[in-house]
Amino acid sequence: MGTAVMVVGIVAMIVVHEGAHFLAAKGFGMKATEAFFGFGPRIWSTTRGETEYGIKAVPLGGYVRIIGMNPFEEVPPEDEGRTYRNSVFWKKSVVVLAGVFSHFVMAALLLITIFLVWGEVATDEAGDPIPTLTLATIAPTTPSGDEAPSVIAGFQAGDVLESYEGVPVTSWFDFVDRIGPDGGKTVLIGYTRDGTSAEAPTTLAFRERAVVVDGEVVTDAAGNVVYEEVGYFGAAPAVERVKPGVVGVVGAAYRGIADAAVQSVYGLWRMVIGFPELMLSVFSGGEEGIEEIRPISPIGLVRLAGPMESTLTLLALVNVFVGILNFIPLYPLDGGHFAVALYEKIRGRVPDIRKLMPVAAVVVVFLITVGLMGVYLDIFRPLQL
Repeated sequence: MGTAVMVVGIVAMIVVHEGAHFLAAKGFGMKATEAFFGFGPRIWSTTRGETEYGIKAVPLGGYVRIIGMNPFEEVPPEDEGRTYRNSVFWKKSVVVLAGVFSHFVMAALLLITIFLVWGEVATDEAGDPIPTLTLATIAPTTPSGDEAPSVIAGFQAGDVLESYEGVPVTSWFDFVDRIGPDGGKTVLIGYTRDGTSAEAPTTLAFRERAVVVDGEVVTDAAGNVVYEEVGYFGAAPAVERVKPGVVGVVGAAYRGIADAAVQSVYGLWRMVIGFPELMLSVFSGGEEGIEEIRPISPIGLVRLAGPMESTLTLLALVNVFVGILNFIPLYPLDGGHFAVALYEKIRGRVPDIRKLMPVAAVVVVFLITVGLMGVYLDIFRPLQL
């Protein structure tokens, strides 16, 4: 189910983005001659009025062709009054930023739905989510690639941990502390499933964990982080939830979008400054640091789809990321078109777009390269769930 929702969500994101440009342009009387999902060769199209609608072969985006948006386009004299370039500043701004705005609207609607149905994640004083004793996900393998102890012992998502070696566990942190020194040992873990209590003998594996003393990560004389081996179970907990109410969900959605925007800006910056490292990792087959800066293509997003809540949350985050990306004031992104319109408004003259072509070429090549690397990584070196 999550996979289907993710596919529909990605398609809807593209259609809504381009639809926002289209409706804004038509609303201001601009002439839009094409509205397509995808790029490349036409698969199907139909003409309604003055606009050709259709689908193209490469489903990695879409576009709306508004006459006069390309400054080098020759337009028949009778259509010159309906061009983008002859419109006033505020109309140009609405048209180019409508797509950006659509992503934040979709993210808000998704988050509001999540908070109304499942509630908002509760956090502690440090702002960290509060885990429960309910297992949300079961890891299929250990960090070394072996079958996880939780899988071997038969645990399932939704099980509620009750005891460890016959002693009740009081919190997730209590459980983690208990298994820490027991790596390699077979222990008895009590749990509840569908209201029925049971116990499962579980042979814990090992994982490496940074040594922390008094809240500080310990390093050696060379400055390297010191690690220790601790017990590994192979599951992640569900987090505590609070229902914010019909009015409270708006504030919760705003906070969610703000947090996602900060993460998106940081992620984009890391991807730009880490681009050489990413290229080296892709072509050399190296793994170090790649998980922090790797791009994720629609293939990877579909693979990450899981339970409905996590899938909708991921779609909300993707919408915020794409909205932030498109708002960057670099030609030919939506933010770049807005920057040009703003320049015209402030300076009172049309800039020489030919001088922006090198910038546009770099932006397009960068985005295509990152996109192709994302597809390659998601096919040949997929994220480990």
